[in-house]
Amino acid sequence: MLYRKVPKTGDELSILGFGCMRLPSRTEGGIDEERAIRQIRSVIDAGVNYVDTAPAYHMGKSEKILARALADGYRERVRIATKLPPWSVHARQDMDRILDAQLATLATDRIDYYLLHSLGRASWERMRALGVTGFLDTAKRDGRIRNTGFSFHGNPAAFREIVDAYDWDFCQIQYNYLDEQNQAGTAGLRYAAERGLAVMVMEPLRGGNLAGAVPDPVRALWETAPARRTPAEWALRWIWDHPEVTVVLSGMNDEAHIAENLRVADEGLPHSLSEEELALVERVRETYHALMKVGCTGCGYCLPCPAGVDIPGCFSSYNDYHLFPGDRRITRFAYLGRHGGLMAGVSHAGLCKGCGACERRCPQSLAIRDRLGEVSREMGGPMLRAVPLLKAGLRCWSWAGRARRRVLRTRADA
Repeated sequence: MLYRKVPKTGDELSILGFGCMRLPSRTEGGIDEERAIRQIRSVIDAGVNYVDTAPAYHMGKSEKILARALADGYRERVRIATKLPPWSVHARQDMDRILDAQLATLATDRIDYYLLHSLGRASWERMRALGVTGFLDTAKRDGRIRNTGFSFHGNPAAFREIVDAYDWDFCQIQYNYLDEQNQAGTAGLRYAAERGLAVMVMEPLRGGNLAGAVPDPVRALWETAPARRTPAEWALRWIWDHPEVTVVLSGMNDEAHIAENLRVADEGLPHSLSEEELALVERVRETYHALMKVGCTGCGYCLPCPAGVDIPGCFSSYNDYHLFPGDRRITRFAYLGRHGGLMAGVSHAGLCKGCGACERRCPQSLAIRDRLGEVSREMGGPMLRAVPLLKAGLRCWSWAGRARRRVLRTRADA
């Protein structure tokens, strides 16, 4: 296992991190907890020392299972990363309440790497207005958290603003060879690194889509390479080739995939790909882009939309929907979460009023209004109307969890 240092602290982290968002499931449904615990402990035994979770993962079960996996001495061998969910914060005191509950759930006295979850410009401004920087400062001083960071889903300008707005220790961005220009992108990766932030990478395989059933034209290109590598290995090696990357998070939940990722992590040195290999990755990227429905680069020049549409985000979901038809149900649910109001603000394509301001600013001269209409028809529909019911279910789940903790505390006090 190779390690890279956090610039501000010198903390040495494994270049491969274990992401707890996609834990293995049972055939009959639910998480296979015993298998998940075995997997987490196996990667720690192999040298992984960074594990990432969040309250939203597996509807609150991810943190609980991680706590069980880190019993028997495993806790002291890893750094735990978890997140504060902005959508659950309505007042300053909610931040302390959520963090204290996470410490109890994870059976630990500190969170090593604590992130604000899934920030964009609007959610960052809202959290800052509620006093989140003071909360982070206090929690860091009293030892409940050691390193402060944020995960990001937004446009490049918002990323730079957030990086510069606080003395962060690290950030987490979506990054892979297909998303080189999307969201924070390569420019954001370098911007954060230049300012001394460690950069954790999520979605290195686009949820597994760059590793499994890749489109046939892409597979044909990989087969032309002199070095025989799987699509997953190409994708991981490309990210680790960037010295600015600190940790690559993998939501690995299959033993064979875990073994492959561990093997590749022994070779993930910066600048280890040849010019010919980098050129091949570029050809693969171009092929993917040719297959996409919308040629949006995610530059964000079309924003802000007067109607509140997250135009690049909607197009990214729409492209995923057509590139990877086997995962359309997951892609649509993610669209509802990010744009339909389920986990963040309402910014879906159906809000478009057809004013055309975006098209006048688009450097790619895209027919944005027409494309947004397509997105709305294919990605919205009845599911958007069901969002209020889904949100009510999430609130009930959150309330039930708090009530259960109160009962347990009462019993313990008795």
